[in-house]
Amino acid sequence: MRPPDHDPAAIYRYRDCLAAADCLCAAIVHLDLFTLLERQPSDVHGVCRALAIQARPAEVMLTFCAANGLVARDPQGLYRATGLAREFLVEGAACDARPYYASMAGRPGVADWLKVLRTGRPANWPGVEGEADWHAAMRTEAFAESFTAAMDCRGRVLAAPLAAACGLAGARRMLDVGGGSGVYAIAAVEAHPALHATVLEHPPVDRIARRAIAAAGCGDRVSVVVGDMFADAWPADHDVHLFSNVLHDWDEPDCRRLLEKSAASLPAAGRIIVHDMFLDDAKDGPLWAAEYSVLLAGVTNGRLYAAGEIAAWARALGFVASKPAPLPLGRGFLVLSRQS
Repeated sequence: MRPPDHDPAAIYRYRDCLAAADCLCAAIVHLDLFTLLERQPSDVHGVCRALAIQARPAEVMLTFCAANGLVARDPQGLYRATGLAREFLVEGAACDARPYYASMAGRPGVADWLKVLRTGRPANWPGVEGEADWHAAMRTEAFAESFTAAMDCRGRVLAAPLAAACGLAGARRMLDVGGGSGVYAIAAVEAHPALHATVLEHPPVDRIARRAIAAAGCGDRVSVVVGDMFADAWPADHDVHLFSNVLHDWDEPDCRRLLEKSAASLPAAGRIIVHDMFLDDAKDGPLWAAEYSVLLAGVTNGRLYAAGEIAAWARALGFVASKPAPLPLGRGFLVLSRQS
């Protein structure tokens, strides 16, 4: 597996940002967020109380607004409308642009995001009828095929650079937790001839992974184990655990459960690799990450996390996190190692 010759960042970014405009429209028109913050600077919990919205999507919305220069958070954690927002997005402003967004307030995506803000629960995956959200849809054959193919094509851009950079030399066995098609496990064993890998996946994704691994000719070095990563025991005797684009699908308590489970099953010298897109620790960018976090919060139980958040979870488990290392498409990785 080799990386592409051209940089496809613009192609991938439009897909990642699809929900961002709907979130902004909901904030401007339905919540009048910026008028609130001009009159009453508030922390996340104050915003939630004033607008009757939930903390997880509210934090995602505020991070997105901060990345766009519309709000700023002071040292006390209070969000305030910036000069840009005061001039264009506050009631009574001479250049009030809120009617410009009000003309689009009936879009289905805006209604979906408003529902997410008010309930804290993800909306249906766009175009999928009769499913509660992405988590439920992934248990169905047709959606699992479609979504896994989407993640596989992104993996073909990212997997080889990750395998080359994340320090797998000397590793014996890598467990790819929630590894989808196995694209990252395949790239890892191709780059490191002594490495074997196991993909842990639930049905029906396990069958998709087996086909992809066989098609890549890696069936002798990449295996698939069926299991629920939360409820079932993980395969033993792996010295590296990979979480590639996994944590962002889950809220903080579930992320911490996964890392705790990983730490408990790794050997003393074992390592955890977290591959994802990361927010800045100040939660005011990067813009692409803030936009993508809106999409994730709308259709899963998760969001994007700052590298510092993950590092703090690691410290609580006796691990130390590396600094985030960059990869294509605005992604990166952290290596979590046990403190000596």
